[in-house]
Amino acid sequence: MDINDVRGFATILVMIAFLGICWWAFSPKRKKRFDDAANLPFADEESHEQAQAADSSHKKREQ
Repeated sequence: MDINDVRGFATILVMIAFLGICWWAFSPKRKKRFDDAANLPFADEESHEQAQAADSSHKKREQ
C-alpha cells in the first residue's frame, strides 16, 4: 500500500462525508427547523418593534 492508495481512500472518505452533509442539510424532515432558524433575525426585529411601541404608548399615558 503506497501513498496513492491512502489518497484514494481519503478521497472516498471525504466524498462520503460530503454526501452525508448534503443529505442532512436537504432532508425534508428538517425543512421546518431550518426555516424557523432562517427567520430568527426577523423575529428579533419584530419583538424589538413591539417593545418600542409598548414603550411609546406607556410614555404617552404618563404625560
